[in-house]
Amino acid sequence: MSLLIGDIVTAAALTVPHATAATLGPDELTFRELDVRADRAANALAGLGAGRGDTVLWCAHPTLRSVEVFVACARVGAVFAPVNPGLPAEERDRIRSYVDPKVVLSDVDFSAAVLHPSTLDGGAPGFARVPLHDGDPHILYLTSGSTGAPKGALVSHRASWLRAAPGGGTFTTGLRGDGGVVCTFPLYHYGGWHYVMEAWQHRTAVHLVRRADAADMIAVVERRRPSALYCIPAVWERLLDPEHRHADLRSLQHADTGTSTVAGDLVERIKARLPGTTTSILYGSTEAGRMAALHDWELAQRPGSVGRPATPNALWLGDGGEVCTSGPALMHGYLGAEPLDGVYRSGDVGRIDDDGYLYLTGRTREVIRTGGESVGPAEVEHALRGLPGVLDLAVVGVPDARWGEVVCAVLVVPPGAEPPTVADVRAHVAGRLASFKQPRRVSVVDAIPRTPATGQIQRTRLRALVSGD
Repeated sequence: MSLLIGDIVTAAALTVPHATAATLGPDELTFRELDVRADRAANALAGLGAGRGDTVLWCAHPTLRSVEVFVACARVGAVFAPVNPGLPAEERDRIRSYVDPKVVLSDVDFSAAVLHPSTLDGGAPGFARVPLHDGDPHILYLTSGSTGAPKGALVSHRASWLRAAPGGGTFTTGLRGDGGVVCTFPLYHYGGWHYVMEAWQHRTAVHLVRRADAADMIAVVERRRPSALYCIPAVWERLLDPEHRHADLRSLQHADTGTSTVAGDLVERIKARLPGTTTSILYGSTEAGRMAALHDWELAQRPGSVGRPATPNALWLGDGGEVCTSGPALMHGYLGAEPLDGVYRSGDVGRIDDDGYLYLTGRTREVIRTGGESVGPAEVEHALRGLPGVLDLAVVGVPDARWGEVVCAVLVVPPGAEPPTVADVRAHVAGRLASFKQPRRVSVVDAIPRTPATGQIQRTRLRALVSGD
């Protein structure tokens, strides 16, 4: 059996043709409608010369047409490359040059000519399936390289299918209810397309939002009555704001979070706001998919953990405690680079306890070297949670003539408020962190720089900001 992404929709259209496949605002598509429209788009793409191994660059504002083109690319064997339409024009052009697409479909400008998505409207019905191999790449996810240059992670049909399969995806205990899944990630990000494919594997709807703000998310929950919602911690904070305490979120049965270490108080507040829901903490990456999961029944016993290694991949700690994984859900490699050697080295540093639970402590290139000791920023950040008078925080290492580097707590405080002192900060973590891990410097900024899609801390930028580089 070939595990082809286009066949997921084919099967759903045969078995639940009238079930909703996707929604965006008032618009919606059933699986039958999606199947028919994807065939038309596939014929149009083939007419433009796009076939097996070619790349189709997609750069458009939120629209249900994106799911049609996604499936169409999978059916013709083309590699779908979604790009953030909000990027500056110069960066979009740089990505286009790097990707070297056969076809560009966009509703924003590039320096060279592009085709508007409406170009596909004239496609004929009934696309004739072409022979494909599930080991072929079907999607190219653009990630930020350490130097700022784009890196494209190539993921095969088989790897994506396995990542999103029931029992292997994020809803590891089974998706309860038939209301569908809210996707809070943008559809130029791996997280977005993962939830699209996982919903379809369950033959249920994926409910898209134009923006991951509280108003849009509440509107889709109240209108569509979904069963499941995954938000990164920063997005959960928007939903949990007391301003939205009267929003009707009762349809939710799964309220998940993750991407990185999750503060225990966040889980407690999710539980208080959404009693009766299950919450799993999920850890993964674009390059490898789901890598570990902490289930609802394990939360109280394993605070600070991101769970046990998740199937179908294997996970272990390599040199220096770096989290490594291998298995059938890994990407091929980065576009233009050598294929993976069978192992993905995540750059995350962690420890695994005697029962096999993974705890993240930092990043290999973010590890702070102070006085001959190594300190993981994530561990210090976890200990600092709950520091009075602080809206947001992060930890970086800054140069120091005596220590080499010192641990710096970077804080966001309310306008006009007096920030905590170094003594306040160290007293807060005393007894939980060794002395050498405790911050020796405090810096105040207006906002912690984070990646727009996942909310992860951009430590290189932050380090330069507080160091004055």
